[in-house]
Amino acid sequence: MIRHASAVWNGSGKEGNGQLSTQSGVLQQTQYSFNTRFADGVGTNPEELIAAAHAGCFTMKLSFVLGEGGFTADSLETKCEITFENGSITRSHLTVTGKVPGISEEKWQEAVKNAEQNCPISKLLNTEISSEAKLA
Repeated sequence: MIRHASAVWNGSGKEGNGQLSTQSGVLQQTQYSFNTRFADGVGTNPEELIAAAHAGCFTMKLSFVLGEGGFTADSLETKCEITFENGSITRSHLTVTGKVPGISEEKWQEAVKNAEQNCPISKLLNTEISSEAKLA
């Protein structure tokens, strides 16, 4: 399977702007710029998109890991915080809350750690990855 996205940039790094588009069309010439990355401009930025990708990938992997253990989540909700410092992504922190009938705290934490370490986006990122989890 191959997925793709594209970026177009016009102008200088600080004054210019660009558009991002994805194969699925969910992003279609979505605006990004210096302000959307480093200030509060309207649009998206690469770090926000990485956070969304990591949250989504991790949560889906967690669902599969739970299923392998005989559990089905009523719900899983994950927030991902990407830290961008000195021109590098230095950390990805996942916070997940789950409603999983019948699971013990120990099994829950094991499943979260498995998903944290083994989702494809975690494997892709060359940075510190951490997580915290609670059952609702």
